[in-house]
Amino acid sequence: MSQYKAFCFDLDGTVYRGKEPISSAIKFIQQLEERHLDYFIVTNNASKTPAQLKETLSQMGLKVREEQIYTSALVAAKYVKQQFGQAKIFMIGQDGLRHALQSQQIELTEENPDVVVMGIDQQINYEKLSKACVAVQRGATLIGTNGDVKIPSENGFHQGNGSFVNLVANVCGVKPIFLGKPRPIMLEMIAADFQLKKEEIIMIGDNYDTDIMCGIQYGCDTIHVNTGVINTELVKEKEIQPTYLVNDLSEFEL
Repeated sequence: MSQYKAFCFDLDGTVYRGKEPISSAIKFIQQLEERHLDYFIVTNNASKTPAQLKETLSQMGLKVREEQIYTSALVAAKYVKQQFGQAKIFMIGQDGLRHALQSQQIELTEENPDVVVMGIDQQINYEKLSKACVAVQRGATLIGTNGDVKIPSENGFHQGNGSFVNLVANVCGVKPIFLGKPRPIMLEMIAADFQLKKEEIIMIGDNYDTDIMCGIQYGCDTIHVNTGVINTELVKEKEIQPTYLVNDLSEFEL
C-alpha cells in the first residue's frame, strides 16, 4: 500500500447511503487521517457545494477539507466556461451546481439559453423539464453533470440525474454530454493539482460503471466495494476487473 499517495472515494454507496454512514468506510478514512495519508472525494453528486459536503462528512466524524472535494458540478462549470465562454445557461440543479456555475461567472437564464445544464434537483417538476425540452429543441446543447440513472439510499434506490437528462434527450432526439464519472476528468484534476502520478492514485467506489471505469479509463488502480449500486458477483462478470474486490473497506488493510 505504500505506493498510494491519494485515496479517491466516491460518496453515495461508498462512504454513506443516503444519510446513513457506512461504518467500514468511515473507519478506513479515519485511519488515513491518523496516518496523514491524503484522500479525496470524487463524487458525481452535484447537489451540494464543497462546503456543504464538508459539513456532512464532518458530522460523520471526518476532517475533510474543501480542497479535497471534487464534484461533477465543478467539472461541469469549468467545461461550460471553456467550451461555451459567455453563453447563456439554463440550469436545473441545486446549490452545488449553482455555486459552481456562478464561481465561473456564468450567466444563468430561463429565456433562450445556449446551453442546458442538468444536475440532480430534488425540486424538479414538469415545468422545469418542459423548459429544458423546449430549449434543447430550439438548439441548446444538453449537458448532464453525470449520467447516474439511480443512486443508493438507506431505503433502496432513488432516481439519479441521468434518468432526467435521458428523459429530455429522448423527447428532443439528441445525445447529451455527460461530464462526471466514468469520464476521468476529476482524477486528472487531482493529479494536476497535487502533482501526483497515476500509480500513486487509487479510486474506490461501489459502482463499476462509473467509479471503477473512471479509474480504469484514467489508468490507476481501483477498489470495488460491495456496499452500493453494483454487487461483487456482477462485477466478477465484467471483462476488465478492478484491482481489488472487497465486501467493504474493513477487508482492506493499509
